[in-house]
Amino acid sequence: MTPVNLKSLAEQLNMSIATVSRALRDSHEVSDATKARVRALATALNYEPNAYASSLRRNLSKTIGVVIPKVANHFFALAINGIEEAARQSGYHVLIYLTHDDYAREVSIVQHLKGGRIDGLLMSVASGTEDFAHIKSLQETNLPIVFFDRVCAEVATAKVTTNDYESGYRATEHLILAGCRHVAHLLISNNLSIGQFRQQGYLDALQAHGLTPDPDLVLHGVMDNEQNVALIRELLLRRPDIDGVFASVERLAISTYHVCKELGRRIPEDVKIIGFSNLEAAALLDPPLSTITQPAYEIGREAAKILLRAVEKKKAVLPAQSIVLESTLFERRSTASE
Repeated sequence: MTPVNLKSLAEQLNMSIATVSRALRDSHEVSDATKARVRALATALNYEPNAYASSLRRNLSKTIGVVIPKVANHFFALAINGIEEAARQSGYHVLIYLTHDDYAREVSIVQHLKGGRIDGLLMSVASGTEDFAHIKSLQETNLPIVFFDRVCAEVATAKVTTNDYESGYRATEHLILAGCRHVAHLLISNNLSIGQFRQQGYLDALQAHGLTPDPDLVLHGVMDNEQNVALIRELLLRRPDIDGVFASVERLAISTYHVCKELGRRIPEDVKIIGFSNLEAAALLDPPLSTITQPAYEIGREAAKILLRAVEKKKAVLPAQSIVLESTLFERRSTASE
């Protein structure tokens, strides 16, 4: 059986191939009546468009890239699910690149992407990135870029994030209202806007409740979990008055659990803990961890939608298309009042 293509449809309809193609793409250049005729015959003959040929004609690879710091993180796993769902619905494939939170690796990946392998890029930058020249040079190639979660404020494009300042404020206030007066803040990097916003929320919540911010209670963690445990151990030993911990990233909350168990500090009786986390097992920890949980799936999906619209319409991604989604505070026993 001869496969049905644009040429055979055009011959049967006594139309040009260009008109049939425009009708199937719902072009405004074709009347509704003509579109109806073309679609009716295409349906009757089980016509299937050649996606590969179509992408070649439009100079598209039908592939988008996703650059993330790590994959062994429940937030990014959920975000990728959202990205892939949006991409699949639009007929696109997804290439995932891992920076492992390493600036040099991120630069190498971005240079690699200048080869035209993708139609657009979704990116969450590495925590160690301070110089964004490599990203700016990629944008200058007119490749559409959308940031999500860990964004680059210096690049004018859309960004999909959560309300990090408000969430940092709420997490800190939650500890204060639970009775904490010496609240430590643990973060990985203040190079990124998310870290800066969360820390500012922490500082403002302290001041709003009459507590003086103490720089000695702000701990900058690292990428290595064993080193984080050592740093947190040293902090809790040096400052036995700490009665609350706000961890801006999941790994630091878990490390704090380890240290408290090692030092015999009871949670929540001696130290109350809350952290940003999408960890499903947070409710299964002993005690269950109170969390600020980001809408990770929705963040990935919405970022992909913005990018794919720009790719399909061949338009630039604008900062005005940015979206801020709400995170949710889940109160569990790790912050329970006595």
